[in-house]
Amino acid sequence: MSTTVPGRTAVPAVDMRGVTITFPGVTALDAVDFRLLPGEIHALMGENGAGKSTLIKALTGVYDIDSGSITVAGVEQRFTGPRQAQDAGISTVYQEVNLCANLTVAENILLGREPRRFGRIDYREMNRRAAELLGQLDLGVDPRSTLGEHPIALQQLVAIARATAVSAHVLILDEPTSSLDSDEVAELFRVMRRLRDGGTAIVFVSHFLDQVYEISDRMTVLRNGRLVGEYLTATLDRVQLVAAMLGHELDLLEDIGRTATSGSDAHEMVLSARGIGRAPAVHPTDIDVHRGEVVGLAGLLGAGRTQLARLLFGADRATSGRVLVNGKVTTVRSPRAAIAKGFAFSSEDRKREGIIGELTVGDNLVLALQARRGFARPLSAKTKADLVQRYMQALDIRPRDPAALVKNLSGGNQQKVLLARWLITEPQLFILDEPTRGIDVGAKAQIQKLITDLAADGMGVVFISAELDEVARISDRIAVLRDGHCIANVGSDCSVRELTALIADGSGK
Repeated sequence: MSTTVPGRTAVPAVDMRGVTITFPGVTALDAVDFRLLPGEIHALMGENGAGKSTLIKALTGVYDIDSGSITVAGVEQRFTGPRQAQDAGISTVYQEVNLCANLTVAENILLGREPRRFGRIDYREMNRRAAELLGQLDLGVDPRSTLGEHPIALQQLVAIARATAVSAHVLILDEPTSSLDSDEVAELFRVMRRLRDGGTAIVFVSHFLDQVYEISDRMTVLRNGRLVGEYLTATLDRVQLVAAMLGHELDLLEDIGRTATSGSDAHEMVLSARGIGRAPAVHPTDIDVHRGEVVGLAGLLGAGRTQLARLLFGADRATSGRVLVNGKVTTVRSPRAAIAKGFAFSSEDRKREGIIGELTVGDNLVLALQARRGFARPLSAKTKADLVQRYMQALDIRPRDPAALVKNLSGGNQQKVLLARWLITEPQLFILDEPTRGIDVGAKAQIQKLITDLAADGMGVVFISAELDEVARISDRIAVLRDGHCIANVGSDCSVRELTALIADGSGK
């Protein structure tokens, strides 16, 4: 497997050589080279902790480099802040749009560079310029409209329009598709291709391999702060890419499907729901979960997967049906009631419904157990310390510092904190909604392995993922949903192709 790509004659838009950045006790980047050419989309690949964010921050002036060089458009630079990088033509659009939702689209695009007349902002000229920039990207949006009125996808495109307003010839897109549906991704890719064809050099960071292969021309892979290689996308297959990103951890991914849920032959029912629903999101649905079994929920966005999970956990009130827990008819009208029955639920939105960013890792870990006990019965300091240490080690949460603020952890480690929080309560049923979304391949493999191990130990699991190969790999049975209806229940031998056909037209062919 080649680790380099023959050079082209164009002067690189960015040429980073031997870049090293160290923090106390950690070498974040170790003599890394990175080359970005004009008129290309270049994917930056690697696990969380591989060095992607550090490399971007070095390029955008957030971090000073300890050694090495950064050359932009043939001129060596030594950035001491983001403003200098922006002045050199480098602009970044982050996963969480950092614009002002209360201002108009035009005001956001030209913020800090508003045209003025007689000392005052010339709003007519500002709207005209913004409309021109939007038109260059074929974006039919009213520049006078308030940004917050638009969906996240369009807000990201406005952020890209803002980058073109500062004449950026290097555009960095950091996980721009993580919250977008397929149509919104297609629109973003259209704009990216238009910019690329106009000569803009684009750095694309994404954990979606399908999207990386669809949009990128080349890719650079980092692992543990070091350069693994630079590749033409068309010449590197997915197995080789995953091997480059993970090294020895590739074996873990390959083993997950073979080790999945061997405990499902116990046949003891944990949960049996009959006709449970809440129109129009979920029509009356039957679902059973046995001990030692992973039941996957498959379907497109809006099919009713999350809504069904919330009904099972009592986060939303069902308007039809009944639920049996351990064979007894039970009313689950609230999350508190579900937790009392031994249920756990990890939401798909770990930022808003999961972690509490300003609390430490240790405090986040014991929240669910403390809530179940009641805050009049606080855990002792020793009990808390023992639990936190045990579960941080069991789930390989990094850094191994219970006093660290959870908001400063990587996405994969934040997800592990959430899983550990619920595992401390020793649930009999774990409902997991997109537990691997937005995390790197290595953390994803660890979480998938954890799920199958939990099932093998006798826990019942409901598992939701938008990635059909992931659902097929670790589920014993799969309920297929479409438009709020459960249209099929299939076994673990159902292929991804058959699942796709079921979701598309119900045929399974």
